[in-house]
Amino acid sequence: MAVYVDAAIWKWIGHRWCHLLADDTDELHRFAGQLGIKRASYQGPPKTSAPHYDITGFERDRAVRLGAIECTREEIVAVFRRVRVPKGKMRQ
Repeated sequence: MAVYVDAAIWKWIGHRWCHLLADDTDELHRFAGQLGIKRASYQGPPKTSAPHYDITGFERDRAVRLGAIECTREEIVAVFRRVRVPKGKMRQ
């Protein structure tokens, strides 16, 4: 299993943001916890089709140091497609 981050290019409330995704939702939550990200920041079904966290560029740097794989936009889209949940349903 792996955890992935794209480039922190999305500007919002004075920060640059990116996406944190993983092959497995449990791994995603564990990794986010290591970064000190609150579970309330989680975005997933039914709100969004792909389980992920939006993280700041600062958190991204820490994520990479902890082993997250840096991805291009095309690569993160491929991960998104792989982990998304059809019609926003929870994975079994």
